[in-house]
Amino acid sequence: KIRTGSDEIRRKYMYRKRRAGSGKKGKLLAVLAVIVIAAVYYYVAIPAVNIHSSGFWMFLIALVVLGLLFYGGRKGIHSKEEVKSSKILKLGIGLVVVLVLVYFAGSILSSPIVNAKKYRNLMVPETGNFAEDIEQISYDQIPLLDKESAALLGNRKMGSMVDMVSQFEVSDLYSQINYQGRPVRVTPLVYASPIKWLTNMSDGIPAYITIDMATQNTELVKLDQGIKYSEAEYFNRNIYRHLRFKYPTYIFDQLSFEIDEEGTPYWVCPVKKFNIGLFGGQTIGRVVLCNAVTGECKDYKIKDCPTWVDRAYPADLLIELYNYHGTLINGFINSVLGQKGCLKTTEGYNYLAIDDDVWVYTGVTSVSGDRSNVGFVLMNQRTKETKYYEIPGAEEYSAMESAEGQVQNLGYRATFPLLLNIADEPTYFIALKDNAGLVKKYAMLNIQKYQNVAIGDTVKQCEKTYLKMIKGNSAAVAGENTKKLTGEIKRMAQGVIDGNTHYYIVLEGHDDLIFDVPITDFLGIVKYDVGDRITIAYNETEPANSVVSVEGDAGSAEGSVETDGGGSGDDTAAPGEEES
Repeated sequence: KIRTGSDEIRRKYMYRKRRAGSGKKGKLLAVLAVIVIAAVYYYVAIPAVNIHSSGFWMFLIALVVLGLLFYGGRKGIHSKEEVKSSKILKLGIGLVVVLVLVYFAGSILSSPIVNAKKYRNLMVPETGNFAEDIEQISYDQIPLLDKESAALLGNRKMGSMVDMVSQFEVSDLYSQINYQGRPVRVTPLVYASPIKWLTNMSDGIPAYITIDMATQNTELVKLDQGIKYSEAEYFNRNIYRHLRFKYPTYIFDQLSFEIDEEGTPYWVCPVKKFNIGLFGGQTIGRVVLCNAVTGECKDYKIKDCPTWVDRAYPADLLIELYNYHGTLINGFINSVLGQKGCLKTTEGYNYLAIDDDVWVYTGVTSVSGDRSNVGFVLMNQRTKETKYYEIPGAEEYSAMESAEGQVQNLGYRATFPLLLNIADEPTYFIALKDNAGLVKKYAMLNIQKYQNVAIGDTVKQCEKTYLKMIKGNSAAVAGENTKKLTGEIKRMAQGVIDGNTHYYIVLEGHDDLIFDVPITDFLGIVKYDVGDRITIAYNETEPANSVVSVEGDAGSAEGSVETDGGGSGDDTAAPGEEES
């Protein structure tokens, strides 16, 4: 009996020991499971470890809830009474409640409801002078393409690259930048599929595409070393994950793909700065530049950002900041009820290149939603500098409808307007596209007199018609900028453009100017040859060392041609010109 009793005690002791051991093992496994799940969530969602990040608060709440679920499941707790009797569960639930309350309180205290003045002052626009700030742009620098048209050219270029088209596609980024003084859209290639990524990842993405927005020249730039860090990569080479592991506390805004002046591809990664409470008053405080080939990163304060960078401030953020300034000008309550003096930007925007920076352009209208603008703003995407121009006129979509009305028989669609300075007049420039997305014609409208639309097959033809329209007659078009040159023809050559014959003339002593004389406007020019004496009137504002157009058709003359008695033919080189 004694032996039997001691065996029973030993069995009970061993059972308790095994149970205690399995309990510790179970707790350890539960902790490891929570850690693994949290690590996987962090690797996939990559939230910033920063109290200003909403994602970080969601991560903390989810982590605590997950731990409580594992603990409750391990203890077999199912009823409310069992929950109330567990100190750990009560503590965990209390922590979740505190986190949720702090998150919602922080959101409210960071909102414009209680911080209207601070939000209004996040952006303080200057009053600009249109004629001084925006110089007349030359024909070869006007961006003729929008993003949609650029994408067509990019896809067409990619389709011609037989060695790459089966493995890669074109990204839809198409960032607009200034590259070596030219308005350019640039976009990287991406892997065509996960399988293509697997077979090409060792070499990376071999090229990017640039599209000159003025000349429409499309180039696929091949790299000596492929792009290893991009949105198309997986795992640690994904650009977002690469940045997160290097800068775990940074909250990044919209990334953009750019190239420096040497053509090296970079990711421009703006870092958010919150100026009001936990989550409010976002601006940009820093910029990280990540070399897309090597992954090397450089961190700059926004004021020290290199000048070749064009898109440190996302366009949507700039528009949001201006809308805060315009709508909260007289406080939050007024922005909701009375709305006295409240302004907002129009729907849509475009880009303008000024002094090697890219500026966001958009109109400003009243919050009542009428179809006219009270002015417009330009916002620098690198410095946040903002200029307001009080020029009332047509809202952009009204101008687009007016331009489409001029070609309604052709069914062309208008692109969002680009703001230009034409003869010191703020002018909407609009490209008109067919159903295939190809640009067929161009339109110019004065912002203040948008009913009158000038249409042309080329930019220059469109501008000539527009100038005549706003000046009243062809004599006023030339105006004080008209200059005349008289001399002997030193060289004369013939060419064909768009099916029309053009004569190119160089006068003795004026080798820096080549005069373009279209035969359709100056039929008599066929009677003249080298050595004949001739007088040519042209617009002095056209740059030297370039081809100067001389046209004399009714209503669009920029210059005129007249003989000086020395020719071998008739004395009228430009029939119909009064001066000739």
